Amino acid sequence: MNSLDVIKNNVKYLYENNPKIHVNVSLTHPKICLKNEPVTIKGVYSHIFQIEENTNGSPKNHTLQYSEILTGHIEILELADNAY
Repeated sequence: MNSLDVIKNNVKYLYENNPKIHVNVSLTHPKICLKNEPVTIKGVYSHIFQIEENTNGSPKNHTLQYSEILTGHIEILELADNAY
């Protein structure tokens, strides 16, 4: 099992057991910048996962790639103890 598979399994576990998480996201395209924001995992798929955040008062959905966790552009704080 490679690092990406471990990440997918961990995100799937969070989705099934406690989908309300905190994330740091720093992406330029699309521009998403979240610092320790509470989000809800809305869906888990083979190459992507979806989150919903409410930083501006209204819900906004984002589709993210697991590989962005591996490259460090996305950090799930509940998984911060695990090194990839």
